[in-house]
Amino acid sequence: MSDKPQIPTLGRFPALDRVTYPSDMRNLSVEQLKQIADELRAETIDAVSTTGGHLGASLGVVELTVALHAVFDTPADKVIWDVGHQAYPHKILTGRRDRIRTLRQP
Repeated sequence: MSDKPQIPTLGRFPALDRVTYPSDMRNLSVEQLKQIADELRAETIDAVSTTGGHLGASLGVVELTVALHAVFDTPADKVIWDVGHQAYPHKILTGRRDRIRTLRQP
């Protein structure tokens, strides 16, 4: 058994499954980015329903997060979030999807 956290939603979100890092989104069409945003929203809801936490701030920045990562050269271009729970979608898109359900551990 692996110590690496598993992604319980793997396979449910095919567009999001193809994104591990922001660079994976840079050449996608607007329609593909919309699909990623839809799936990212669903993944965020699923994760927060498991761990608890602030959902509204995360959902309010889904499209913004997708757009920032599709246009800018992150992580070379820095993105600063106002509060940590706004950054859940950002964390999912930056290689931490497998750990998103461990953020609020005691």
